[in-house]
Amino acid sequence: MDKWQMYMEIHQLLKRGFSKAKIAKKLGVSRTTVYRYLERSPGEMSEWVVQQQSRKKKLDTHKGKILSWLYNYPDMTAAQVFDWLQEKRQVTDIAESTVRAYVRELRKEYNISKEASPREYEAVPDPPMGEQIQVDFGQTVQRTESGKEVKLRFIAFVLSHSRYKYKEWLDRPFTTTDVIRAHENAFQYFGGIPSELVYDQDALIVVSENGGDLILTREFQAYREERKLTIWVCRKADPESKGKIENVVGYVKDNFAKHRIYRGIDKWNEEGMAWLKRTGNYKIHNTTKKRPVDVFLLEKQHLRPISESTNRFPIDSKNQFDSSITRTVRKDNTIRYNSNRYSVPLGTFGKYPQVAISETDDGYLVICDPETGELVAKHSVSQEKGKLIQDRQHTRDRTKGIDVYIQTVAEQFDNLDIALSFLESVKNAYPRYIRDQLQLISREIKKYENTLLNEALKECVNQKLFCATDFIDMVRYLDRQRQVNSTAPTDNDETIKTLHGFHESKMLTKPGTRGMDGYVSVLAGEIR
Repeated sequence: MDKWQMYMEIHQLLKRGFSKAKIAKKLGVSRTTVYRYLERSPGEMSEWVVQQQSRKKKLDTHKGKILSWLYNYPDMTAAQVFDWLQEKRQVTDIAESTVRAYVRELRKEYNISKEASPREYEAVPDPPMGEQIQVDFGQTVQRTESGKEVKLRFIAFVLSHSRYKYKEWLDRPFTTTDVIRAHENAFQYFGGIPSELVYDQDALIVVSENGGDLILTREFQAYREERKLTIWVCRKADPESKGKIENVVGYVKDNFAKHRIYRGIDKWNEEGMAWLKRTGNYKIHNTTKKRPVDVFLLEKQHLRPISESTNRFPIDSKNQFDSSITRTVRKDNTIRYNSNRYSVPLGTFGKYPQVAISETDDGYLVICDPETGELVAKHSVSQEKGKLIQDRQHTRDRTKGIDVYIQTVAEQFDNLDIALSFLESVKNAYPRYIRDQLQLISREIKKYENTLLNEALKECVNQKLFCATDFIDMVRYLDRQRQVNSTAPTDNDETIKTLHGFHESKMLTKPGTRGMDGYVSVLAGEIR
């Protein structure tokens, strides 16, 4: 109800003999609100209403962006709006309750209805600390920057007591080997192994329920025995028995993945780990009313310590939680260490299959040849996650390649100084596309003779046309002009021939003519 309308309604009900308590109940407001409205005179109420309408809110500066999110994704939750404000707009000084109220007002003001609501499963009582991890799979369809759809799969883990989460994504279907590797990574992430693991009846893990005597896949059975895992598999059509992980899968889909643009699986996993730290494990849980990260610090002490990774199922050396003293050099000449990427010199990939790493007491990561001990790289260890730590000396000198290319193209012209000046101007005009510009010019140079190219170059410089397409147009224009001039007839050219083979007598024939008197008589109305 409008504030002024409510003010009038309160006074009318009071005149009709309603008590303040009954007025509050009838209007659906608190008695404090009724008292506050009655204290104001009509003039004071009018001024207050105007002030409320003109008062700015903290989120007004982000109103346009929030509205665009809600219009594009009507099913977007206020929780996801809060997360996106933190991630995309670096908003850190506004509480989630403020965002929730603001989104609710925007939906009401602009009539943006919410199309869907997330499901909730919280039927199973919380087990003791360190007792249980629930595991499940999920998949989403994401859009790339070009609008293409990509299907992604993920496996999620959650500690049932603290609700502390972990997840991994793949851009292909999981295999049992992938599942085992993900378990090893999750145990490293949690810092231990629980007493029990709860699964759905997934074909990668369970072959048959067999009346309670589980038959697991051969690979997972071997892994279970190696790690001495206690496994509990849910009955069919019984999602409540693993409601916590069901809720996590939905949370990952709706809060992290929904409407997010996919830019490659490595980037996607890095964003996922940042989301876990920022939102997934940091936000206060709706049921426990505690932050999972805080409760996890206590629960971690109740997990079974992890032995060294088994010989049979080693941790993937490419994974961000590998605790080995060696690392595989990736094809982009980086290695992974503690959820970050550290650069090595160009050419290291292929030269060293693996490198040895060690962290010094003063906070440096030392990367060496594992056989000779030769120093490959040295970086300051970053305490953040998902970062690329890169030494400038490890990057390619791209300007050197362009400069050489410019010199090579310029040498195709007779006047090297003018050509270099022209190409440098093209580089300044199109710094991001200079290689494409040079390729266009190079292809055109191969088609025409030097005289024409030099003339076109001078014309482009004179007219300040510093673009490859302008140069190409100039070359072709001058070439057409040259062809026209070479075939144009002169005044004394007696070799002109007729286009058709008519007889000479027809060429000499002249049409009959009529005098002007005939036309004048017609215009005067005389008929002939």
